[in-house]
Amino acid sequence: MIEITHQIHLDDEELHFDFIRSAGPGGQNVNKVATACQLRFDVRQSLSLTEPVKERLIKLAGSRMTDEGVLVLEAKRYRTQEQNRADALLRLTTLIEKVTIEPKTRRATRPSLSAKAQRVDSKKKRGETKQARRIHSSDLE
Repeated sequence: MIEITHQIHLDDEELHFDFIRSAGPGGQNVNKVATACQLRFDVRQSLSLTEPVKERLIKLAGSRMTDEGVLVLEAKRYRTQEQNRADALLRLTTLIEKVTIEPKTRRATRPSLSAKAQRVDSKKKRGETKQARRIHSSDLE
């Protein structure tokens, strides 16, 4: 059981780890030992997450999400399976923590009358400055 927040706990059965060969650090060890960790978490079938959290997680995951709704995280930063497994779990928990915070809804606002007047005044001043730079036909004669 992995605790994400006080309300969200992931069962170990929901997480599937595969270890594959890595192209990361390790020299010749990379060619012999499968140290990279591939974590698979079925978001759509998860009983631990609520529907709004699932939707936000699917949106945030982007290309790491398969068409079937499985989140795939690859960790190959370290030389050992244990470290890469811990790194993949940490990345999953931070992703889920991010989506548990519900985004604030935007309230439409309008500029105040004084802000509109200030904008128009600055535009007029800028136009007058440009007007003063022009060469007038009376100056050419």
